[in-house]
Amino acid sequence: MRDLSNLPNLSVALVQTSLVWQDRQGNYEHFEALLDQAKGADLVILPEMFTTGFSMESERLAEPENGPTYAWLKAQARRLDAVITGSVIIQAADGSHRNRLLWARPDGEILHYDKRHLFRMAGEHKHYTPGERQVQFELKGWRIRPLICYDLRFPVWSRDAQDTDLLLYTANWPAARRQHWNRLLPARGIENLCYVAAVNRVGTDGKGFAYSGDSQVLDFQGESLLSAGEADGVFTVVLSSADLAAYRTRFPANLDADTFELH
Repeated sequence: MRDLSNLPNLSVALVQTSLVWQDRQGNYEHFEALLDQAKGADLVILPEMFTTGFSMESERLAEPENGPTYAWLKAQARRLDAVITGSVIIQAADGSHRNRLLWARPDGEILHYDKRHLFRMAGEHKHYTPGERQVQFELKGWRIRPLICYDLRFPVWSRDAQDTDLLLYTANWPAARRQHWNRLLPARGIENLCYVAAVNRVGTDGKGFAYSGDSQVLDFQGESLLSAGEADGVFTVVLSSADLAAYRTRFPANLDADTFELH
């Protein structure tokens, strides 16, 4: 097990807000006004498809790799001196359309994760190509694994085999299924012995679907550290590396976990 004793605490800001339907520039301007409230955080998390809302018009709305949202995120990460992350509609180099989480660092580098589980009840699997691999990012020594919305329902894909410290979910999760969101998130923290940070949107999208927010941060026992409810705004919490280390030492259930490989 890794030694977390020298790991600094991590400040995480959740941006829970409404989105301007299929309007990239409108969302840039909306988020720029909010991001000043996230100054001082190490990590700033935006909702899924934060430039458009959860749209299936991938052919019309997709932007290229290293396109305008890459440039916008780089500028915001540099301005805040923080990592900023959230997902957007991207046309990959191979021509496929991806629901892609971008991880923008203040030094200008951008990493990414492509959503694995596509929400067939909305036809997402007909308009996007699924991701092929899990990824893990590092920030201030913390190991952070990103996932997107519907991924939350699949514990095998969320299962930690890489000593992850923080599971990160970005979402457009409808209010009609908020109970599932609020029950599954604590389970992911408990079973993986890690923190969970999850950002959802609020408001109503262009198709009339309502979103109740419920953005939250939970600890390794599934206990709430932050809950945004249905409020629109920026919410910040500091994660304790000492608390995480102490719990893993006291209750090392990961040592008895089943081994498996994903294909």
